[in-house]
Amino acid sequence: MLLGLTVLVALSTLAQSAHAQQPQPWTQIPVPPLHPFHPQQPKRIELKNGLVIMLQEDHELPFINGFIEMRGGSRDEPANKAGLIDLYSDAWRTSGTASKNGDELDDLLEAKAAKVETGGDTDSTSLSWSCLTKDEDLVFGIAVDLLEHPAFKEDKLMLAKQQAAAGIVRRNDDASAIAGREAAKLVYGANSPYTREPELATIKAVTLDDLKQWHDKTIVPNNMIIGVEGDFDAAQMEKTLRAAFENLPRGTPWPKPSGEFPGPKPGVYIVDKTDVNQSNVNILGIGTLRSNPDYFALSVMNEIFSGGFGSRLFQDVRTKQGLAYSVGGGYGSSYDHPGMFKVGAGTKSASTIKATQAMVAEIGDLKTKPFTEEELKRAKDQVLNSFIFNYDTKEKVLAAAARLEFYGYPADFLERYRDGVEHVTTADLERVAKKYIDTSKLAVLIVGNQQEFGAPLTELGMGAPHAVDITIPGAPQQSQGGNEGEQ
Repeated sequence: MLLGLTVLVALSTLAQSAHAQQPQPWTQIPVPPLHPFHPQQPKRIELKNGLVIMLQEDHELPFINGFIEMRGGSRDEPANKAGLIDLYSDAWRTSGTASKNGDELDDLLEAKAAKVETGGDTDSTSLSWSCLTKDEDLVFGIAVDLLEHPAFKEDKLMLAKQQAAAGIVRRNDDASAIAGREAAKLVYGANSPYTREPELATIKAVTLDDLKQWHDKTIVPNNMIIGVEGDFDAAQMEKTLRAAFENLPRGTPWPKPSGEFPGPKPGVYIVDKTDVNQSNVNILGIGTLRSNPDYFALSVMNEIFSGGFGSRLFQDVRTKQGLAYSVGGGYGSSYDHPGMFKVGAGTKSASTIKATQAMVAEIGDLKTKPFTEEELKRAKDQVLNSFIFNYDTKEKVLAAAARLEFYGYPADFLERYRDGVEHVTTADLERVAKKYIDTSKLAVLIVGNQQEFGAPLTELGMGAPHAVDITIPGAPQQSQGGNEGEQ
């Protein structure tokens, strides 16, 4: 019996050794360097009234796609009317124009397999259209009519309010949505323009006059960027757009965003949700701007830290310790205000404390565990290869160019990004890790069933936990778990 076991062990060892010595020809495949990155930039035209037009010809298919972006979004709406932008963007399209109501527009566009849509975001509102080349005159005419002669009807506003209210009263159903919402509040502040939540009272306060006033305030040419991509002649398209918009009077420039971003108050914050059997854990801090000269090094550091299956965070927390279903995050950035430092995981309730400790430890290791040349090379390859595919169509290049224009970034920022990443060194990584990573300034937010954690949150060594109130003002009493205390 013992002899048999010895033979089996020996054979297994020999097999493993033989497997390790087998040739690995795929490692010998030469990987050529990336080609120079010089995407075909759209034609930029600035009219005398300040309106910027960006045109990108693409004759591969007989389609034309266009958009108009207007500065001003939900961060600019009055706090007592939070939700105005969502209501505005819904009622704008569904109300139609002075000559055709929304239902008539739907029928007309459906017959042409075309679209005209409106939308709203944190810092902008938009109108877009998409159609076959042969229908461009008709569909663009509808878009211009909607821009210049919106109807804004009371019944459509009421419908938008009803839909918004249904979403508000159900917003605590999804634990991950709670985590995302409350994480932003911790980082930016509960009363920040970036974290305001529509409430039943605030959407009720929005009137038809509010929608009209918002429209009049934002639909001014020096507040707008127009982008068109597809199967057209640029000279003719420029002529069409000039005829439609050149005579619009210049308006008041939209103010640049401002505000203080101190970051979260360190500590542990808990949303005790008793109807779940797993936890959403987020470790939070303030991030940076993309204009930061260290943005390139931080991008590479992020890739090493959490960029996929081979990253430090994934390998430790999920692969080695098996503490999370999913784990990721990093040092975030935005264009005109600081992003969030956010590292998150989904884990079973009993693993909540250990998963959190493991993530905090990995964050701390960014300052103490040296970056290797192998990590650097792999991260650069991953960042740059994925970067190229973000701009592999003319439509994507136009969208990126318009985004840079919108935020006032240089037109060659994409080329600078690639060059910046290529020149990052391990010394740069160590420098930015020491400069920006500080676990003593981080907050931990957990959305989960606290009774099932198996250990008190004080084991995290960050003091007594703070209960987060997720009560929905004015909503019917809900049976699902949630805190009643103040944050």
